[in-house]
Amino acid sequence: MRVVVCVKQVPGTTEVDIDEETGVLKRDGVESKMNPYDLYALETALQIKERRGAELTAVSMGPPQAKAVIREAYMMGFDHGALFSDRKFAGSDVLATSYTISQGIRKLGLPDIVLCGKMTTDGDTAQVGPALAEFLGIPHIANVLSIIEINDKSIVVEMDMPGSVELAEVAFPCLLTVNKGIFQPRLPSYKLKMATKEREIPIYSLGDYEDQDESNYGLNGSPTQVLKIFPPEANANHQIWEDGGDVLIDKLHDKLRELKFI
Repeated sequence: MRVVVCVKQVPGTTEVDIDEETGVLKRDGVESKMNPYDLYALETALQIKERRGAELTAVSMGPPQAKAVIREAYMMGFDHGALFSDRKFAGSDVLATSYTISQGIRKLGLPDIVLCGKMTTDGDTAQVGPALAEFLGIPHIANVLSIIEINDKSIVVEMDMPGSVELAEVAFPCLLTVNKGIFQPRLPSYKLKMATKEREIPIYSLGDYEDQDESNYGLNGSPTQVLKIFPPEANANHQIWEDGGDVLIDKLHDKLRELKFI
């Protein structure tokens, strides 16, 4: 069994510059970290490996510095990694990102299971996983809460639906997006860090893809157009009240009424 997990490096700070012309984040040189939701996808893959045996590959799309999240996956127990990186991929929206990753996965060979975190903290769309499945032409299930059973040709999962929790069985190959809390992510291992520090992380660019039409990638392949973007205004207004509990309750009530919250 082969399992591929899609991970992303996201800004580790709120102090991120934005390109005013394109409306996209300037990621190069920004303090970054593993997308927190992807840790649950990584742990899910490791649990599958422990239950059934599997070959695990972590993939990411981003600038060269995104190798760091692949290294982190190695330190958790992953076997392989790959980075999809090219200047022509910059500025991708959900559609272009999903297509770019799908082409990279096709280059590696379609696995039995593709796993994604529910969403990313820098986008919050929760759409890349399902869109990726559509481009790969495989079935998918979103909002997976737990894995019930892993068979030779299918997997049974519990999924979160509006107003209910349902069981579903899906045949391989398939894609799952997992919810926060499906498993407790393990910490990276220092022993594995030392053992994998020389392990190669291949980088695939547009020239390595079967589809090399630049109009399908980056800003060219992104139908989403940002009309205007600006940082929020900082509001440092505050008041300090030093009174007894009863007086503070009255003051808070009056303030909330003044602000029309009540």
